[in-house]
Amino acid sequence: MNENTPAIGIDLGTTFSAIAKFDPSGVVMTLMNAEGDRTTPSVALFESGQAIVGKEALKAISTEANSIALCAKRDMGSKVFHQAIENRQYPPEVIEAFILDKLHKDAEAQIGHFSKVVITVPAYFDEVRRKATQDAGYMAGFEVLDIINEPTAAALAFGFQHGILGQNSVQENILVYDLGGGTFDVTIMRMCGSEFITLATDGDVQLGGYDWDNRLVDYISDQFVSEFYADPREDVCARGKLWRECEDAKRTLSSRMKATITCDYQGLSKRFEVSREEFEQMTQDLLDRTRFTTTQTLHAAGLEWSEISRVLLVGGSSRMPMVRNMLREVTGKEPDSSASADECVAMGAAIHAGHIISQSQGNPATFKIRNVNSHSLGVIGMDPGTRLPRVGVLIPRNTTLPVRVGRKYRTQKVNQKSLLVQIVEGESPSPDNCTFIGSCKIPNLPPNLPAGTPVYVMFEYLPDGRLRVGVEIPDANEKVTQEFTRENNLSKTLLDGWRQYISNEPPTDYQ
Repeated sequence: MNENTPAIGIDLGTTFSAIAKFDPSGVVMTLMNAEGDRTTPSVALFESGQAIVGKEALKAISTEANSIALCAKRDMGSKVFHQAIENRQYPPEVIEAFILDKLHKDAEAQIGHFSKVVITVPAYFDEVRRKATQDAGYMAGFEVLDIINEPTAAALAFGFQHGILGQNSVQENILVYDLGGGTFDVTIMRMCGSEFITLATDGDVQLGGYDWDNRLVDYISDQFVSEFYADPREDVCARGKLWRECEDAKRTLSSRMKATITCDYQGLSKRFEVSREEFEQMTQDLLDRTRFTTTQTLHAAGLEWSEISRVLLVGGSSRMPMVRNMLREVTGKEPDSSASADECVAMGAAIHAGHIISQSQGNPATFKIRNVNSHSLGVIGMDPGTRLPRVGVLIPRNTTLPVRVGRKYRTQKVNQKSLLVQIVEGESPSPDNCTFIGSCKIPNLPPNLPAGTPVYVMFEYLPDGRLRVGVEIPDANEKVTQEFTRENNLSKTLLDGWRQYISNEPPTDYQ
């Protein structure tokens, strides 16, 4: 690997983010930010359109909550962040770009200029969220070499750390339980030395440590209301301050049996004591959701617990004792926390970046990653019996990537001018319960096509879970073009404008 091309991996987390470097000597390390920490809070404080990211933004949550963007990753794939900031609606990927820009600048202060990176995403992210993540990287001034699933990155770091990366004599089925601050993933991988093969994945992009925090917020607030008839949740700054207290208490309860939480509101103040047992009882249903998903993923992989050789814990929230106890009970194995829960995802991404850069320079591949799609891909059609819209699945979930399939359509009339295909991801037969990715319009069909002319629309999932769409008309002599319009993604003009504003980098031919 060329020493002038640093291999950089970024874990863009819901509550904390990290950036790591893999150097030619085979050393991987997490880089510190300007504050001297190895993780950066994924929080942005906006002041007159400029963003202050990280620890200072987090401190301001008890005084300037209306100007703070928290957990923007949960809104990825939506048109705008769920709350207005300074009377302005920001797309969530723009907020993520500000966070990435902070990581970028802090890292460059240590290792010099770089632009090529690998960014991680939850394995359960759909195609729209994956595209939004790549857009965030572009706006932050990066050339995104690849996006890699967080559990896969963690498994890579684990294999590297234990010296089994590339050892073909080793074969293990690993369950990666990844409970972060805002998202949950469970992935079963077969690690065959130089091959990392994903067998099945599942998760919840709206479940993470933040939900455990909020249970404590509600618990303390309800007690405060009972005593003082005043609710701190009604004021965003008071709620923000209480959330910080509850987050600290959650961490305390991972090492101690009791914690105290102070609640201040409207000149009233009281300290409340919470035991670990109480905390586990009030969040049992959240833990049960992860238990159910874990078991379902095992079944989807076609394995028994006896065939799982290791349960790898990833994500800061996996440190909670209730998680370890549940997994020990369900799997019959002692969970493995030997990989750093906060840093291993960024490290794995950096290793993957090094691998990509090395291959681009003509070196042989040292390992291979084979992922699956986390959601079924389908198109919307009409049920001939009910005349209701229904989803026709083209690529079922947990199909090994890359994969390419075609669907045959026929023109309905002579000299038909165009064709429209609506594309969704999801497991429901009803389009209303699926994620609408976008529309593929085939305008200007060749003239004078007879009715019933076959038109083949090709759908290709790339190794990173991104979608490519193409069209073929065997009976036409001329090339057919198509326009793939994505739902909720920013236009190239807006992406270029934000890239210049956030990172001061010129536009590229990014698609």
